[in-house]
Amino acid sequence: MSGTLVTAAAATSAVCAGVAGGVYFAFSAIVTPALRALPADQAVEAMQRINTSALRLPFMAVFFGGAAASAAVVVAELASDGASPGAANRMAGAALALAAFGITIVRNVPLNNELARIAPDAGDAAARWSAFDRGWSRANHVRAAASIAATVVLLDSLARFE
Repeated sequence: MSGTLVTAAAATSAVCAGVAGGVYFAFSAIVTPALRALPADQAVEAMQRINTSALRLPFMAVFFGGAAASAAVVVAELASDGASPGAANRMAGAALALAAFGITIVRNVPLNNELARIAPDAGDAAARWSAFDRGWSRANHVRAAASIAATVVLLDSLARFE
């Protein structure tokens, strides 16, 4: 892959990781604390609606486009001699972005699918909401940190690219 294409892929990965990290951070800092202040039935219903909305453009373009760009960076760097300035940071940043993507796929999505099966007015909704929130929020904090770190490291790599 040419230097221009690697730069474009790294820039795309950085932007997408930054946008996704901002969304995840907003959930950690604002959305889930607000949901916790609601009665469980309302919190379950609100999160179910949020999850449905997240499955549309533009977030899906950022989510999958960023993963594709990150994978392209990793492949390009593995195929090169790795001697270009910032190559190690491009690999590390792309790997962090892919880690956030992976956390979403293996942890947050299954929890979202489980939440979708909860009837907000069910007798066990409060206990199930609490269990969902604990696991989902922990994974969200980690993917937020990984996405934000990916953005910083990828931007640093771009500053070093010749």
